[in-house]
Amino acid sequence: MGSDQPVRRGGREAQRRRTRKAIVEAAVRLSANGTAPSIDEIAAAADVSRRTIYMHFPTLDHLLVDATAGAINDPPVQEALADPALADDPAGRVEALVRTLLAYSPQSLPLGRRLIRLTVDPPAGDGGEPTAQRRSPRRVEWLERACEPLRATLSEESFQLLISALTVVVGWEAQIALRDVRGLDPQAEQEAIIWAARTLVTAAIKDHEAALPSG
Repeated sequence: MGSDQPVRRGGREAQRRRTRKAIVEAAVRLSANGTAPSIDEIAAAADVSRRTIYMHFPTLDHLLVDATAGAINDPPVQEALADPALADDPAGRVEALVRTLLAYSPQSLPLGRRLIRLTVDPPAGDGGEPTAQRRSPRRVEWLERACEPLRATLSEESFQLLISALTVVVGWEAQIALRDVRGLDPQAEQEAIIWAARTLVTAAIKDHEAALPSG
């Protein structure tokens, strides 16, 4: 009985991701004509209830910013990670992901700053307390896909640790720190993020190899 619990939790998380993705994709489609859709319109297009949308996004503004950011980044990221030349090169795939995201940062980073503000300072709930909100799992999904060649090599624990570490260095927060705190220009920013990401992938591989029984 107890061994079934992780499977059920994993299934619920997968369903949650699918529902959130359907909501975001509906918002993207409805926003394509340049007008902001309503919550009711998005709910109908995604075939979910208003309540379900608010379980994933505290405000319509939060949803629309997230959807716009996804519309900018998703297609080029998927194309970059589909490159057959990188099929067995996890470090190269992560670097391709970083380069792609940074190439579109002039459009997406302002949205990222806004989304971070919406997440850090969420609206109050019914009890007057701020409602905690998780951000989109999109970045985690990209990183997991980039590191897919390592799934059969690393243990699940090591693989997830690598994804968590990469989440710190790949994304808007890292860009903001490097620009606002370090004062780096875009080229230096890219070099720093790629170096950090490649170093983490290499370290994960070396740790795995070091743990193997000696021949």
